[in-house]
Amino acid sequence: MGIGSLTKQLAQQALGDQVDKLMENISPSDQPSAKAEETAGQVIIGQIHAMQKALKDDQELMVICNTGIEPLRIVEIYLPSWQVAVLTGIDAEKTVSRFLSPVDSLQLLCKPVPATGPKPLRIRIVAPKA
Repeated sequence: MGIGSLTKQLAQQALGDQVDKLMENISPSDQPSAKAEETAGQVIIGQIHAMQKALKDDQELMVICNTGIEPLRIVEIYLPSWQVAVLTGIDAEKTVSRFLSPVDSLQLLCKPVPATGPKPLRIRIVAPKA
């Protein structure tokens, strides 16, 4: 084994270790698994809940929805049914807006970020009644 291949192998192992450490915060038991009878809405809500649950006390989950006109930072997800989402968010000018979308075409960017205020923001989730 030459020096070049040894260096490459060590770099791959280091990258793998970094990914493993990142994924430690979200254990498989925290990640809801999709069941055959679950809707896209149920899976999305389950994943967002799991991501929020895995946050540290000084973190919040930033959820961004690109509406096609402007991005919104989402603060509430309301599902009047499992097929339709009503997202409440704040735009760049701090205006509160609502975005309605079929759940099947909804695309959200979710990432943990440092809390912006003294109390971390938590996404409010309102699911349909059973």
